Amino acid sequence: MDWGTELWDQFEVLERHTQWGLDLLDKYVKFVKERTEVEQAYAKQLRSLVKKYLPKRLAKDDPESKFSQQQSFVQILQEVNDFAGQRELVAENLGVRVCLELAKYSQEMKQERKMHFQEGRRAQQQLESSFKQLENSKRKFERDCREAEKAAQTAERLDQDINATKADVEKAKQQAHLRSHMAEESKNEYAAQLQRFNRDQSHFYFSQMPQIFDKLQDMDERRAAHLGAGYGLLSEAELQVVPIIAKCLEGMKVAADAVDAKNDSQALIELHKSGFARPGDVEFEDFSQPMNRVPSDSSLGTPSDGRPELRGSGRSRAKRWPFGKKNKPRPPPLSSLGGPLPSPLPNGPPSPRSGLDPLAILSEISKSVKPRLASFRSLRGSRGTVVTEDFSHLPPEQQRKRLQQQLEERNRELQKEVDQREALKKMKDVYEKTPQMGDPASLEPRITETLNNIERLKLEVQKYEAWLVEAESRVLSNRGDSLGRHPRPPEPPASAPPDSSSTNSGPQDDKESSEEPLSEEGQDAPIYTEFDEDFEEPASPIGHCVAIYHFEGSSEGTISMAEGEDLSLMEEDKGDGWTRVRRKQGGEGYVPTSYLRVTLS
Repeated sequence: MDWGTELWDQFEVLERHTQWGLDLLDKYVKFVKERTEVEQAYAKQLRSLVKKYLPKRLAKDDPESKFSQQQSFVQILQEVNDFAGQRELVAENLGVRVCLELAKYSQEMKQERKMHFQEGRRAQQQLESSFKQLENSKRKFERDCREAEKAAQTAERLDQDINATKADVEKAKQQAHLRSHMAEESKNEYAAQLQRFNRDQSHFYFSQMPQIFDKLQDMDERRAAHLGAGYGLLSEAELQVVPIIAKCLEGMKVAADAVDAKNDSQALIELHKSGFARPGDVEFEDFSQPMNRVPSDSSLGTPSDGRPELRGSGRSRAKRWPFGKKNKPRPPPLSSLGGPLPSPLPNGPPSPRSGLDPLAILSEISKSVKPRLASFRSLRGSRGTVVTEDFSHLPPEQQRKRLQQQLEERNRELQKEVDQREALKKMKDVYEKTPQMGDPASLEPRITETLNNIERLKLEVQKYEAWLVEAESRVLSNRGDSLGRHPRPPEPPASAPPDSSSTNSGPQDDKESSEEPLSEEGQDAPIYTEFDEDFEEPASPIGHCVAIYHFEGSSEGTISMAEGEDLSLMEEDKGDGWTRVRRKQGGEGYVPTSYLRVTLS
């Protein structure tokens, strides 16, 4: 079935339909063009996003690039950038293969349609012209017939009229004969014109217009097929980049799986390990010596022989941890003149009292003295540190790594210079054997320069090797100090733990014994009261602690604890090496102070 046969009388319908088809083609081209703009804008925004989040520094200069998290993030950004490139490729394919080609094809279709409809209109005009000629000949034949009949009637009336002359009768007969002849000619002309019109009409409806309609049908079908192919190009452009996009997504998944928390922790250690030894124990500073306290069995730091006792010397006290904020180290006490009091002899009597009130002295001490212990900032070094060639401004471990890197770089440069020297020597031998290839003397400056570079690099290698040996010795010594400080749990105190019964009555005895010197010397009452209150047993825990090592409480008065167990601190160490704690599950007893990490409330 074709248009020429079935739609022979639907010229206007075909004209509207073909115009709608071309409009649809143009509409699709416009849609693809806007889709291309969307893809280009999307790709541009993706690239801008990637550029915004990419590291600004080079990987070798960025310490964060050592972490797998950062490496995976950079890889994801690169995959997103590649994904943006595929979106740009989709936009390019759509712009070239769809927009340009279909737009060009649309113009060709418009020209072809215009030509076919112009041909159909010419055929219609020719048929209409033939029909007009037929109508004219028909009207002429009709008019001539009426005039011939009228002339014949006039001639017959004159012939019967007795009053008419013979001449009038003859004239009327001649006129009738002329009109009859003219009517016969008009009849023949009308018949010929009718045959011509019928032939033209048959040719128009059965040959000429069907051919034009068939051409329009073929044109419209080709346009529809081309449009369908354009529809396919839209999906084909996407399918072409699907494998690459799948690789991008797979790369993102691989980057996600590449995150290794353990390796990142190790990388942080490698980057920032200083190699310094841990700070040593803070020694106990006995401020009670220059106060001339009356000896008492229950007084702080006063043994039974009356001499002051330096309690806790050489032990790590949690409240003396250098980075804490609650307790600051105290300087030696000041005299009434503002200077330090003379320290007492080991076995001599205590120093005489100052003229000032001891509380005032302690108050001045606490206001005027700053901590003398190192902080984390001082261990790291200040920001204004001058960079030295041997990297001595860095911590030992970092110094060793930087020296190792410099040494490797110098060795690579030295090997490069040695290879270049060997090549120059070979070239010089070739020039000496075949002078036409070059002058051997022209290579002497380069050989000399290479030798100088080799000597310079050897000296630098020796220098960095010496520095590296020194840095490694520092690192090893620091490691030895750190490992030697607590390689294993310290031995428990040699003395037995206090009896629980004496512990319960201890604070009351201390209070009673501390009242005796108060009655004898009223001036020292505030000081002794303050010190006794610090060491009274509270009704509730005074802090908490964590077990650093495992301890089996096998002796009387002790309690077992597991490594890492949280305990309640009930009583501080009173100088005998034991601390009274309470377990969360219940039970109270003494454990070695050196086995605990204490935090006071």
